[in-house]
Amino acid sequence: MTTLLPKDADNNAIPALRLKDGGAHVISVTGTSARNSVAFSADTKVISVYATGPVYLKLGDASVTATSGDHYFPAGVYYDIAVSGGGGKTAQDTYIAALQADSSCSLYVSEKE
Repeated sequence: MTTLLPKDADNNAIPALRLKDGGAHVISVTGTSARNSVAFSADTKVISVYATGPVYLKLGDASVTATSGDHYFPAGVYYDIAVSGGGGKTAQDTYIAALQADSSCSLYVSEKE
């Protein structure tokens, strides 16, 4: 099968998505849950996140709130997260909420296509 994806040294396709124009978000993370102010695009299936400090994360709709019982995410890790189950199986998550685990920091979110 032909692919436009980059290939590794063994000529295997490397799954890669490009950064979406206008799809960059920065969330100031404090002791109160915060989320992206603009919803993810309807066609965004994957986001990448990077936090400058440890945080708790939760995906959802415009009312999503993160708590200390949500997923712990360490500082300094770049990670891809699916925001849609694809094929209409699950609704797309359009927001990500974050809560500090230690001290105030920033969460960088990039939509990918």
